[in-house]
Amino acid sequence: MAENRRPIALSRRNFVAGSAAAGTALAATPLFAPAVHAAKTLKLGYVSPQTGPLAAFAEADNFVISNFLNTVKGGLKIGSSSTYPVEVAVKDSQSNPSRAADVARQLIVADKIDLMLVASTPETTNPVSTVCELEETPCISTVAPWQPYFIGRQQNPGDPKTWKPFNSTFHFFWGLEDVIAVFTNMWGQVATNKSVGGLFPNDGDGNAWGNKVVGFPPVLDKLGYKLTDPGRYQNLTDNFTAQITAFKRDNCEIVTGVVIPPDFTTFWKQALQQGYKPKVASVGKALLFPVALEALGASGNNLSSEVWWSPTHPFKSSLTGQSAKQIADAYEQATKKQWTQPIGFAHALFEVAVDVLKRSAEKNDPKATVAAIAATKLDTIVGHIEWGQKNLPPFAQKNIAKTPLVGGQWRLRGGSKYDIVITDNKTAPNIPVGGKMEAIS
Repeated sequence: MAENRRPIALSRRNFVAGSAAAGTALAATPLFAPAVHAAKTLKLGYVSPQTGPLAAFAEADNFVISNFLNTVKGGLKIGSSSTYPVEVAVKDSQSNPSRAADVARQLIVADKIDLMLVASTPETTNPVSTVCELEETPCISTVAPWQPYFIGRQQNPGDPKTWKPFNSTFHFFWGLEDVIAVFTNMWGQVATNKSVGGLFPNDGDGNAWGNKVVGFPPVLDKLGYKLTDPGRYQNLTDNFTAQITAFKRDNCEIVTGVVIPPDFTTFWKQALQQGYKPKVASVGKALLFPVALEALGASGNNLSSEVWWSPTHPFKSSLTGQSAKQIADAYEQATKKQWTQPIGFAHALFEVAVDVLKRSAEKNDPKATVAAIAATKLDTIVGHIEWGQKNLPPFAQKNIAKTPLVGGQWRLRGGSKYDIVITDNKTAPNIPVGGKMEAIS
C-alpha cells in the first residue's frame, strides 16, 4: 500500500489531558489505495477520537482502514464508467469537540473530500456532522445513540416542536430506548430492591441519558425503579464521593450511567474503598472495552454493559464476505489484542460508503451522494442499514437508521483477562445468548 505523507499542523491548545498514543500515526496521514485508470482520486474523510479519554473507541481504526484500502485497491466505479483510486484522509478529534469541528473543515476545504465518515460519541459525531451540514457535504456517522446525535444538534433541543431533519448528514446506531430496554431486561434477572444510582456526566451522552423526557428517568419510573440522580458532573473528575454517598444513602443496589473509561475506573475504585458495592452495575461507554475491565482487576467481574457488536453476531460484511467472528479473529491475529466492539461499526462505515458511492450518479455531485445515502438498503457486519424506517419517530426517520442492541456481562477468565457474555437478547432475538446475569459478588 503506497502512502503519501504530508505534514499537518495540529493544534495543541485543545489537546485533552491524558491522551493515549493509540492511533496517532493515523492523525496526519492521508492513506491511499494504488492508482488505477482514472487520474482523479475518490477522497473519503474519516474523523474519530484517536487520542484523549475516548481513544479506546478508535483503537481498531488502523486495522479497519488498512483492510478497507486493501479491499478497494482496484478502485471504485462511480456512475456508468469511471473508476477512481481511493484515498482515506484520517483526522484525530483528540476527544475534543472543537478539534473535531476544526479537522472536519480541513477535510472539506483543504482535502476536498467526496464523503465524510465519522465515528464515536456525540463529542465527535455532532461537531463533524454540523460542519458537514453547513458545508452541504455528505456525511455518514455512527457510534452515538441517535437521541444525543439528532436532538443535540437541533437549534432548540428542549422544544420538540422545533426539531427538523437534516439535509446532508445521516447516522446509524441504536437509541436510548434500546439501551434502557437492554439494561432493565438484564436487571430483571437479578433480585434487587429496584433502587438505581445514576452516573450522568455533563456532556452530550450524559445529558441525554439523564433527561427527564427522553432519557432513563421516565422509563425507570414507569417500570417501578427509583432513580437517585446526584446531578451532572464534569468528565475527568477525580472525586466521586458525592455520588457514592448518595447511592449508599438510598441503598442503590443498581448503578447505571454513561461514563468515559477513566472516570468509571475512578468511581469504582473509590466506591469499593468507601464500602459501596451494588448487586448490578450496567454502565454505557466505559464498560465496552476489555482493557477497561483489566484496569479494575478482579473487581470488574460481572460488571455489565450494552453490546452493539461481537464475534457471535450473525452478520457478514458486504465488502469482504467475512463473518463477525472472522473479522474479530483477524483483528486479534493482526494486533495481538482482544477484539473490541467498535471494529464492527468502523468496518460498517466503509461498507456503507462503498455501497453509496457505487450507486451515486457521478463523482463531485453531493446531491447525488445524499440521494444514494437516503436510498441505502444494505446488510452489513452490524446488521441491516436502511434510512426512512418506521421504527423511529417521524422527525428522525430521514436521518437515522437503527441497528440491533443486546446486553452482556463481563466474566473474568484466567485470572486477568475478561470475556463478555451476552445475557439478554429480547430486543434482538437473532443474536444468541451465552449465559444469564449474575449478581456482583
